[in-house]
Amino acid sequence: MELHDVWFVLIAVLWTGYFFLEGFDFGVGVLTKLLARDRAEKRVLINTIGPVWDGNEVWLLSAGGATFAAFPEWYATLFSGFYLPLLLILVCLILRGVAFEYRAKRPEEYWQRNWEQAIFWTSLIPAFLWGVAFGNIVRGVKIDQEMEYVGTLGDLLNPYAILGGLVTLALFTFHGTVFTALKTVGDIRERARKLARNLGVVTAVLALAFLGWTQLEKGDGASLAAAIIAVVALAAALGANQAGREGWAFALSGVTIVAAVAMLFLTLFPNVMPSSLNEAWSLTVTNASSSPYTLKIMTWCAGIATPMVLLYQGWTYWVFRKRIGTQHIADPH
Repeated sequence: MELHDVWFVLIAVLWTGYFFLEGFDFGVGVLTKLLARDRAEKRVLINTIGPVWDGNEVWLLSAGGATFAAFPEWYATLFSGFYLPLLLILVCLILRGVAFEYRAKRPEEYWQRNWEQAIFWTSLIPAFLWGVAFGNIVRGVKIDQEMEYVGTLGDLLNPYAILGGLVTLALFTFHGTVFTALKTVGDIRERARKLARNLGVVTAVLALAFLGWTQLEKGDGASLAAAIIAVVALAAALGANQAGREGWAFALSGVTIVAAVAMLFLTLFPNVMPSSLNEAWSLTVTNASSSPYTLKIMTWCAGIATPMVLLYQGWTYWVFRKRIGTQHIADPH
């Protein structure tokens, strides 16, 4: 296997890790309106992801940095063609971080309520837009012979990509709901399980439509296997949730995300960004990659740094592994 193939796989792994981890905290952010009934329950939800949300975003930084270094042509075309959606995602992630940090800085209700609104919207919008972005990458966009995007913003808002956005929004919210059931106690835990059951059905319908569409247009045997794993894992997650096995439900919803992202990258390879104008103008792992020497240096750096990041993040989750409930929230007065 050539190094550019290795780095395609590594970038796929980084995006998979990002969607697995950031997916549930996007979902929890959305649940601050869908599930929480009062201020105390909103604080419970925010506290479940408070220690880990910023660590989850490391995976996005790593995926973006790896793409820039390993496939500069892919990075340049992607970030120029998808400039406005990616800028909106970036603004949301910045505001989301500020909201987490500033929400409790003042006691006034209007202050905290406004930051909670920010957490909701800056969780919902990126969860949707990531699906739109990846839907367009898999479907193909208008790239000319100079490897430049020549389409418009309207071209990105096609039915396939919008369906992809609805899938990621629903799947991340479901993932966040089973995470909430895993991390909380009391009434909010029971309501999270009930909400997960309903959300899971909606997610399954949307996922079947999107994965089926993808398989019919782009798929092969490997992508079909990944799609089947995703669907079976989602069904199993629903069953585990119904049985009250929150740990299994969360793990299986994570498998659903992993398998679905794997399917998208399997249908993409060896392209990294297909051209809808002419297949010969597509960006591939070969014509979009850096030099072999650059990839070699990157491989050594990744081999050293990645285990340390994984150990630190695993330790963080272990330290903050206990369940919480409204009884653990101090009276603001």
